[in-house]
Amino acid sequence: MDAAKPNYSIRDEIRDFWSKRAATFDDSVGHEIFSDAERKGWHRLIAKHLGRGDGRRALDLACGTAVISHLLHDLDFAVTGADWSEAMLERARSKAKMRGADIRFIMRDAENTMEPRESYDVITNRHLVWTLVDPQACFAEWFALLKPGGKLLIVDGNMGHKSWASRLHQFCDRLLGRPGDNRGTHLSPDLAERHKRIRENVHFSDAMPAEAVVALLLEAGFADPVIDRSMGRIHLAQARKMPFWKALERMTQDRFAICVTRPG
Repeated sequence: MDAAKPNYSIRDEIRDFWSKRAATFDDSVGHEIFSDAERKGWHRLIAKHLGRGDGRRALDLACGTAVISHLLHDLDFAVTGADWSEAMLERARSKAKMRGADIRFIMRDAENTMEPRESYDVITNRHLVWTLVDPQACFAEWFALLKPGGKLLIVDGNMGHKSWASRLHQFCDRLLGRPGDNRGTHLSPDLAERHKRIRENVHFSDAMPAEAVVALLLEAGFADPVIDRSMGRIHLAQARKMPFWKALERMTQDRFAICVTRPG
């Protein structure tokens, strides 16, 4: 954290990190979508757990540049995208304007959205939960935002757990004397150090198995959990746009979707 700012917290660090990533966020495979095959895979995943939109209200938390927001919009949800990085929201608004998508964007903290209680039919987020300092507070907030019977869809991964492909890649790097840190992330040294600090201070600092996330969701009152690891079509489409090692790692990582329901 920034010693020159005595009140600067890890939450500020997280916000500033993603703000600095905004300008190049959509350049990376796995952030933006670069093929029809991947887009169709996402549509299948969302429709599988949330159904068609039919005008129902969806809140996409930590929407970033609005990749998931647009997928929801494609499926006829009435979408609100929320993020607490103004830089990300600027990119999101620009993209929506270019595509003619009537998505509402708001600057909000995922832990305290200030949105009306019981006002959304579905809530989504991608790669948000691993960044949470206080997931219990966030899950309670999301529970309160959903209408009875509403659904929450989380897409994330156990990034602290290294797959066999990642371990093999590290072994080859060591064998060949190649630097392996921040491999393929395109992070500057400053951003890499920030990312490391964030990982050390979030709730799931070590690993984030899907089952641990579900346990906290159940404590918050959610029910009927489904853990879905059948995301191969999405990951294969992404892998086809990646260098060999990064593609292999993507196909072997423990990535998942979790869907839970607020009891009616």
